Amino acid sequence: MKPGAWAELLRISALFTVPGDALAGAAAAGLRPGRGTAYAVGASLCLYEAGMALNDWADRAEDAIDRPHRPIPSGRVTPRAALATAGALTAAGLALSARAGRPALAVATALAGTVWAYDLKLKHTPAGPAAMAAARALDLMLGATATATATGRAGPARPGEAHGTRRARHAWGAAALLATHTYAVTSVSRHETHGGSTAVPIAALAATVALGCAAVRSGGASAPTATTTATASAVTAAGYLGTAAKPYLHAALNPSPALTQQAVGGGIRAMIPLQSALAARAGAPGTAAALLALAPLARTLARKVSPT
Repeated sequence: MKPGAWAELLRISALFTVPGDALAGAAAAGLRPGRGTAYAVGASLCLYEAGMALNDWADRAEDAIDRPHRPIPSGRVTPRAALATAGALTAAGLALSARAGRPALAVATALAGTVWAYDLKLKHTPAGPAAMAAARALDLMLGATATATATGRAGPARPGEAHGTRRARHAWGAAALLATHTYAVTSVSRHETHGGSTAVPIAALAATVALGCAAVRSGGASAPTATTTATASAVTAAGYLGTAAKPYLHAALNPSPALTQQAVGGGIRAMIPLQSALAARAGAPGTAAALLALAPLARTLARKVSPT
C-alpha cells in the first residue's frame, strides 16, 4: 500500500476545498476565525477524508467493473484498510469538534451521520445529491458554531437552545448557497462514468450563474467599507463563475464521460472561490483573499491526483 495509492483513494487534491467551509461559516456568522475555527477545520478535514475512504469501500464492487484502476479494485489498498481508515478518521473528526464545545460536536455528529448515510445507502438514490448538499451545509455550520461557541460571542441562548447556536444561525444563508452548488456538482457527477446527460450540466450552469450573482450581494456584516466588500465580492464571484461555468458548458455541448468528469472536477475546485465569495459578501475580505490563494494550489495538485 504505497502513499500514492492513499493519495488517490483520499482525493488529496480536493482537500483544499475543505477549510473554506469553516472559514466561510465563521465569516457568515460575523466572527473572526479563532481557536474554534481551527478545531472545525481539523474536524472537517478528517470527516471529509473519512467520506472519501468510505466511498471507495462502498463502491468497490462497482469500481471493479467501471473503474478497475482505482486503489481498492487494483489491489493497492485493501478494503479492510479503507474501512478502518474511514472509522478512525470519523472518530478523530468528532474528537476535534468536541474540543470546540458541545454545539460543535452536535453539528459534527449530524455531519458524520450524513456522510456515512450518503456513502452506504443514499448515493445511488434520488436523495443522493440532497444528502451531499446537506453535508456541505453542515460543514459550513460546523465552522460557524465552533467559532461562535469558542469565542463566547454567541449571545444569550433561547430556551432549549445550545450555547453558541444563536450567533451561528446567521450563517444559514451562506450554507444554503454552498448546498445549492454542491447539489449541482453531485447531480453532474452521477453521469461521469457513462456520460450522456445534457440537461444536468445545463441546469448546473444555470445554478452557477445564479449563485455567482447572489454571492456579489453584500450580506451586511461588519465590512470595513462598502467599496471593499463590493470589490472583493465581484472578484471572488468572477473567479467562481470562471472555474465552474466553462466545464459545465463543455459537458452540456458534448456529454462524454471525459468532459463530464472535467465538469465535476471544475465544480469541486469552484468550491474555493465560492467560499471566498461568501466570506467577502459577509465583510471578511482578508479571509476571502486567503481562501482564494488556495485555488492555484488545488488546480496544480488536481493535475497529479484527480479530485473525483
